[in-house]
Amino acid sequence: MANLVYKRVSTDQQSTARQNLVLDEAGIEDPVVFEEDPGTSSRLHPLQRPKFRELLTYARPGDTVHISEMFRLVRGTGHILDVLDVLHRDRLALRIHDGAFSAMDLTARHPRTGELLSTVKFMVQTLAAAGELQRDLQRELTYDGLRAAEAKGNKGGRRPAVPAGKTDAVRTAYLEGRSIAALARDHDVSRGAIRNAVADLLPDHAAIEEDSPAPELPVTLDMPGKVADFLRAAELDDVERAALDQGVTVRRGQGYTLRVSAVPAVHLGLLARCQPLDGGHGVPAVPAQRKARREYENRVNALTPAGP
Repeated sequence: MANLVYKRVSTDQQSTARQNLVLDEAGIEDPVVFEEDPGTSSRLHPLQRPKFRELLTYARPGDTVHISEMFRLVRGTGHILDVLDVLHRDRLALRIHDGAFSAMDLTARHPRTGELLSTVKFMVQTLAAAGELQRDLQRELTYDGLRAAEAKGNKGGRRPAVPAGKTDAVRTAYLEGRSIAALARDHDVSRGAIRNAVADLLPDHAAIEEDSPAPELPVTLDMPGKVADFLRAAELDDVERAALDQGVTVRRGQGYTLRVSAVPAVHLGLLARCQPLDGGHGVPAVPAQRKARREYENRVNALTPAGP
């Protein structure tokens, strides 16, 4: 009997690092891996995805399909039931190794009718609907949290780069003695963006830069698992998503922390996006989630000393 592993990420900026960790910890013997091309949307029905169709063609009765979390394979209730029907038809088992469905046998059927057990069907529909509601609420609350953070003067995410049409002007100004800090203010970009624009000029003008601060270096912080779970379902920019996907999971008792390495600006952006965990707008805060966010907030704030 073969062990068939299915992997998928929604954007080409994401990685399968977390899926790999969960599946490696499961100790699957001799896995045959089917991985969709990066950026395969969850909106595309699983039975229409190239690699999942290839998996079903390869499979034989008695084989087991392994996935890290249910949403790597399906999102909506209809998709789940369609996939379960096909797995039953082909006599394939399904093993989910993390998340709400990991403790359930989703392929259980009535011994006489062969239909999906009513209790399993009910739980699948309930959990899928709850997941869709949670994602919708998270998107709304993330947007409100970002607006609240911006009102306080905090802007998360990646600072813009120097526009191509202004690169020559930046380089000319730098050669004329304009400092990197001043150019960053002039063009409303980060100092790192200015350094990138004049990178080949830096060795010959080290004296001009003596008073310029060093570029920000990545800092590693432990992000509580409840915060990481929330952010994975939130709308992030490319840099924030990459930092999250490249994080290292550290198991702690029944939970985990995600060890994230990123420059302070990215940590600040992630902190702003998890503002909804504090509650508000008619949605009550979950104490454990609020506590986790405060822990992350304390660690991020330690990176940014208070002003005079």
